[in-house]
Amino acid sequence: MDIRRSLRAPRRLLVAALCGAPSLALAQAATAPAAAARAATMREASQLDTDGRTREARVLFQRMIDSAADPAARAAAQRAMAMSYAFDGDCANTVRYERMVIDYWKTREAAEPQNAFYQQGEMANEAARVCIDAGSLDEAERWYRAGREMGLREPAPQTHPASLWEYRTEHALARLAARRGQKDEAMRHVASARRLLDADTAMARQQERFFPYLTGYVALYTNDLATAQADLTKALAIQGNQNDPFMHYLLAMTHERMGHADVAKPLYQKAYDLATAHNPPAAFARPNARKKLGT
Repeated sequence: MDIRRSLRAPRRLLVAALCGAPSLALAQAATAPAAAARAATMREASQLDTDGRTREARVLFQRMIDSAADPAARAAAQRAMAMSYAFDGDCANTVRYERMVIDYWKTREAAEPQNAFYQQGEMANEAARVCIDAGSLDEAERWYRAGREMGLREPAPQTHPASLWEYRTEHALARLAARRGQKDEAMRHVASARRLLDADTAMARQQERFFPYLTGYVALYTNDLATAQADLTKALAIQGNQNDPFMHYLLAMTHERMGHADVAKPLYQKAYDLATAHNPPAAFARPNARKKLGT
């Protein structure tokens, strides 16, 4: 190799860059401040939601949607907007924005099929979770079932097994039946969820921790308060669940219904304190715990 040529090459690149030739490093440097500013706006808007200032938050999220540099950034802002509406228990508007995110992932099916179909199912489930927490049970069921269908369309080699979507669906249908006062139906879905965990140990390693939360939820909404207390306490003792604000809120509800106000209040406070994320558990727990605490 000609050493002099190799030494001159960096200088030629520098001159070219200074003269306006394309440079990946310069492009990255130019976009870094914009990305940092966008991340700061996202944090500010999310904090406004947790503080209960959702209308102000949505002004910022809309600005991010309008100024998005590409479809992926726009979809991220639309998902954040969906969660902002979740803090108000607004199922319809959450669904409206989650649909937009799903539409984005549909455009990614050819380029990244495994991830695209999984994300579609995730967004549908996310909308459903907000709707069930808001009491819009029929809409929640519609989106849980749609999420299953989207997720199951993932082509081989599947990175998310069919058993995961079946388990999530049975988990959801059990909770929906409990909310509708259909105890026998709820217990049938609980049993189906248990069979799916037992049949797929790999999937169960990730999902087992949500089973006592399921049984506790069903027990709470079918008025078996002793079982609800035992199972939700067990759920919160499992690694990965200790900081879940929604599970703390459910246990607080259980104690409140049992007449244990002195136990319920600190649990509501814990749920409130833990609900700092911008996701469905926090979107439900934060404003509802605030009401319970009168703050």
